[in-house]
Amino acid sequence: MTKDFRFSHRLKVRYSEIDGQKIVFNAHYMTYIDVAVTEYFQEGLNLGIGDSDFDFVVAKSTLEYKRPALLNDWLTIRCRMGKVGNASMKMNCIITRDDEESPLLKAEIIYVSYNPETKTARPIPNFVRERIEQFEHGDL
Repeated sequence: MTKDFRFSHRLKVRYSEIDGQKIVFNAHYMTYIDVAVTEYFQEGLNLGIGDSDFDFVVAKSTLEYKRPALLNDWLTIRCRMGKVGNASMKMNCIITRDDEESPLLKAEIIYVSYNPETKTARPIPNFVRERIEQFEHGDL
């Protein structure tokens, strides 16, 4: 399963991210994904978010919790761009412990290309589509 993902980002669970049950509080998984998706665009696609004529916002997120992450776990967040539509993109993510293949969490996030001036959706620029295509097929 993890072989299907070209991009990954690692991070360590910090004390402030666990809850009363001593597991990662559910909302922190979205932060982990947000960090990894930002790195996907910056490192993977070489697009500086905010530096180019492209920005995006979350339209929908679906998280499927499988097992909890614990304090001091090293996590790997893997991201893969799925369908790219006119103004939206579907990102698939999984989170695993570094030494495991089985996911702790599976996520599907729908992003919308966003115009910060008009505060409305806009078509995904062609240069972004091309970079996604090149990266996901191993050409970037």
